Amino acid sequence: MQQALSNIRVLDLSRVLAGPWCTQNLADLGAEVIKVERPGSGDDTRSWGPPWIKDQDGNDTRDATYYGSANRNKKSIAIDISTAEGQALVRELAAISDVFIENYKVGDMARYGLAWDDLKKINPRLIYCSITGYGQDGPHAHRPGYDYVFQGIGGLMSITGGRDGTPGGGPQRVGIAVTDIVTGMYSALAITAALNARHLTGTGQYIDMALLDCIVAFGSNQAAAYMATGNVPRRWGNEHPSVVPYQVFETQDGHIIVAVGNDGQFRKLCGVIGQPALADDIRFAKTSARLENREVLIPLLQDLLRQRPSALWLEQLEAGGIPSGPINNYKQVFEDEQVRHRGLWQEIPLPEGGTTPTIASPLRLSQTPVQYNSPAPTLGQHTTEILQGLLGKSAEDIAGLKGIIQ
Repeated sequence: MQQALSNIRVLDLSRVLAGPWCTQNLADLGAEVIKVERPGSGDDTRSWGPPWIKDQDGNDTRDATYYGSANRNKKSIAIDISTAEGQALVRELAAISDVFIENYKVGDMARYGLAWDDLKKINPRLIYCSITGYGQDGPHAHRPGYDYVFQGIGGLMSITGGRDGTPGGGPQRVGIAVTDIVTGMYSALAITAALNARHLTGTGQYIDMALLDCIVAFGSNQAAAYMATGNVPRRWGNEHPSVVPYQVFETQDGHIIVAVGNDGQFRKLCGVIGQPALADDIRFAKTSARLENREVLIPLLQDLLRQRPSALWLEQLEAGGIPSGPINNYKQVFEDEQVRHRGLWQEIPLPEGGTTPTIASPLRLSQTPVQYNSPAPTLGQHTTEILQGLLGKSAEDIAGLKGIIQ
C-alpha cells in the first residue's frame, strides 16, 4: 500500500534520540530513511544496554533496546565522514535525497563540507534539518547538552516533583527523555511542512531546531501563565495548580487518579463517595472556591477514598462519569484491554525469522497507514545495497572503499 511519505528519501546523520525519533516517525510514514553511522561503533545508543535486543533464537544481540526503540523501518550504512572519501559518498547521497538531518555540534558539518551552504549547491530542493542543544546562533550555541540538562534549563523540572517542604519534595526530571522526544516530533512536523512548501516554491530550505526552544515551548500553559502574570509557577507534585480535585489519591490497596475538571463532575464525585452535601457547600461548590479551600477539601476526600480498594473506586467513578484511572506499570499498560484493542504492542518480522516487539506509532491514517516493515538495522546492514543500488558503485568500487565503510 502506498504510504504518505513513500516518495521521500531521508539521509539521516543523527544519533541518540531527538534526530532518530524524528526520522523514525518519517520512516513509519513510508519515507526511505538511510541512517549514516560511524564504522565500528555506530549510533551511541547501540551500546546503551542492557537490556539488549533479542535475535530470532532469544539471545542477546549487540544492540540495546534503547537503540531499537527509535530506529525501526530504516536502513544503515556505515561511512567514516571524517575522511574525504566518506564525505564524497555523503554528498552523492545528499544529491539524490529529499531530506538531510544531522545533530552534530555547531560548525562540525561545515568542517566536513556537509553544511547547508555546501549541499544546497548540489541539491537546491534539499530540506536540511539541524538539531542542536541551543540552536545555531546565540551566546550558548556551541555548548553541548543532553535532555536532562534541558529539562532543568527549560523550566520543566521547576514544575515537576513534590512541593518544596514535603517528603520527597524538590525538582524531578521526567522519567523519559522528554526534551529529545518533543524535539524529534517538532522536527518531523517542520520537515513535512518544508516538504509541502517545496511543492509551492520548488526549492528546499534550512531548518534550525534546538532542544532548548522545544522544551520551553513545551511549557505551554505554565509558561503562558507566567508571561501573563509575572507569577513564577511552582511544583505541585501530583496536584493541579488550577483545578481541584485533580490528583493522585491513596486507596485501601494502592493509588488512583481522580481528575475533576468542572463543577458538574465534582457534584457527581460527591454522590459517588456518599457525600452529596459537599457539592452544595459554599467552600467547594465552585472551581474557584475549591482552589481557595484546597487544604480543607483534599484531606477530607483522602480520608474517604482510603476506605475502599482501587478497583471498586474505579468501577464506581467510571459508572458515575468521573474521569479517573489507575497508575499502571508497563506490564499493566500492555495488559490493559484498550491498549490491546488499539494494538499498541506490535511485532516486527526479523530477517532471519521470528519477530521482535515494538511500540505502535500513534499516527493513525485511514488511507496511508503506518507500516512496521523492518526492525532497527544492524550496523552497516545495508551499506552494499545502498552503494550499489542508489549510487551505482561496482564491487570493485566498494572494495576500494575498505576502511571508509563497513
